[in-house]
This record gives sequence, C-alpha cells and structure tokens, in this order.
Amino acid sequence: MNDVIQKIKIGALSVENPFFDSLRESYGHDEFNNWLMTKREEDAYVLRDEDKLLGFLYLKDETEETMSITPSFEYKRRLKIGTFKIDAHRTVLGQRFLSIILRKMLNEDFDFTYVTLFESQSGLIKLFNKFGFKQWGYKDNGELVLYKDLEVSDDIYKDFPRINIIREKQNHLLGIYPKYHTKLFPDSILTTERDHVVEDLSFTNTNEKIYLTKIKNVNNMNVGDIIVIYRTGEWGKSAEYSAVATSLCTVVEIKNIFDFNSLEDFLSYCGKGTIFTEKELIEFWRNKCYPYIVKMLYNVPLSKRIIRKDLIQKVGIERSAYAGYMLLTDDQLNRVLEIGEVDESFIIN
Repeated sequence: MNDVIQKIKIGALSVENPFFDSLRESYGHDEFNNWLMTKREEDAYVLRDEDKLLGFLYLKDETEETMSITPSFEYKRRLKIGTFKIDAHRTVLGQRFLSIILRKMLNEDFDFTYVTLFESQSGLIKLFNKFGFKQWGYKDNGELVLYKDLEVSDDIYKDFPRINIIREKQNHLLGIYPKYHTKLFPDSILTTERDHVVEDLSFTNTNEKIYLTKIKNVNNMNVGDIIVIYRTGEWGKSAEYSAVATSLCTVVEIKNIFDFNSLEDFLSYCGKGTIFTEKELIEFWRNKCYPYIVKMLYNVPLSKRIIRKDLIQKVGIERSAYAGYMLLTDDQLNRVLEIGEVDESFIIN
C-alpha cells in the first residue's frame, strides 16, 4: 500500500465506489452521486490501497452566509470541511487528515474552519474535540456543527498545529539518525523554496510521535516543551552540511520503559506512533536498550533546513555540545524559527 495521502481530482474516482456507500445512505443515493459529479474538477485528498479507498477529504474555501445552520453563519470567509470519511478500522488515519486541514487553515490565512457530522460519527467527533473543535450548533438535517477558530486555549492538542512560545517551558534539540528520521518525519516540505508553499502530504503514522532513545537527558523535558528535530549527519558526508534541523514538535509525555507493567502495555502505548515494528519493540522490551520514551506532537516542518554550520554560526549552539541532545535558549529558538522560515501563523507569541 502507498501510505502517502495524495491530492487528486475527484473525477478520477468512481462515483459508485463502495467506500461512499455510507455517505449515500446518509444523504441519499442520487443526491450524493450528483454532488460528487458536480465536484469532479475539484481536488480531494485520498489514501488508497490500489483501487480501494481508505480515506477521502474534500475542503472548500467558502465566503458566504449560511442560514441552514443554527445559529446561522454571517457572511465571511471560512474553510469548510465538505466531505470527510475514513476507513473505520484505521484509527490513526483521522489524525493524518486532520493535519492537512489545520495546516491548510494556517497556511492559507483562514481564521475559522468547520465540519458537519452526524452524532453517530462518535469517533470522528471525539477526534475533532481533542484537537480544539467546539460545538457551534446544528444543521437543518440534524447534523452537528463543530468549528475551530484561532482562540488560544493553552492546550497543546487544542492549539495544534500552533506552537506556544510564551508559556513557561524549555526548548530542546533532539538528534535522530537519518534512517529513523526519514520514517518518522516527512521530508517533502523541506524541498520548498522561499515564499512557495508545497503541501506536506507524506505524514507517516500519526501526529503523535513515539521515539525511543538511550539519551538520559530527555528526562529534562516537560509537557509543552518545544523540540527542534535535528537529523544527524549522513554516513560519509560532513556533518557541517548534511546534518540539519528539520521540524518542530511539542512534548506530550516522557516515560521510562520500566514504567510499564507488561509487554502488552508497552506495545499498546508505543504501537501507533512509532516507526519501529512490533518485532523490534519486543526486542527493545527484552533488552531495555532504549529505555527512554519521548511522546511528542509533530507541529510543523521548517520551510528551510538549517545545516549544522548555520546552527553553530547563526543560531549559536556550541560546536562541542552533544548533537544527540541539548538545551536551547529562547533566543536560539527564535533564531531557528527565523532562519527556518516558519510561518508566523504557526507561532503563538
């Protein structure tokens, strides 16, 4: 299976694809099919396993007033989550699509996004609530209307993907070997040029990343701390130019492998957000070689890689400091944000 979400024309999909059957049941067979046909020249985000659809997302940039919702919407620009459906058995897929929605909201200067869902869609409603969506009201057909604006809640999930740099926190640089970084963090955005946004659709696993390490200093991390992800140098190349800062994350939790009472508990905690296979995790459990577990939210990639040379000369990290982990000052973090050309809409300050 190609595990990358793609942006395609809706017309490239079969109207009668059985993936849409539940939507036809909810909205009416002919009504839904006719709607899909009228959107055939518009874009949708999909995840497919060959011809089998596993996820579908259609977003609309709308500027209008809406009387079919109570309370009604006044005339203004909004990002409408028009149609969103995922395979019910792929529980982490919803987070991946939600990342696309929320990053698009910020990248394209929306201050309001909303979705309508039937109350029977309890799993999706729970997911949207976790990431800051609140109830607005109801649509005339009985659907629940959830919305998200740019109000700051001081909750790392509800504010996602924005990073709060004014809360009491520490900043850390965490080094990750290239072979693990490639799996854990997408690279597509890192090839963008100045002032040109390319959508990052290669999210792996979920927004909640699990990383196992033997670096004891990660115990310095606390909930809400900011992590600058540093991909260490490539084999046979100078670290001055091949080692780069790539992404920004927020600490969710730090655990120790000895915190788990059983292998089952350990696998349940690590299984959905890690790049390691179950076989590898079982081996880690047995030999306890990577006892420290970092759970983090992947907020935003840097639009411009920062090579080690610039981290030293422009950001101000010590050349002799251990590249696997180091503390960063607020001033150093601000330089990373500036040199990495992070869109200001992603920063709460």
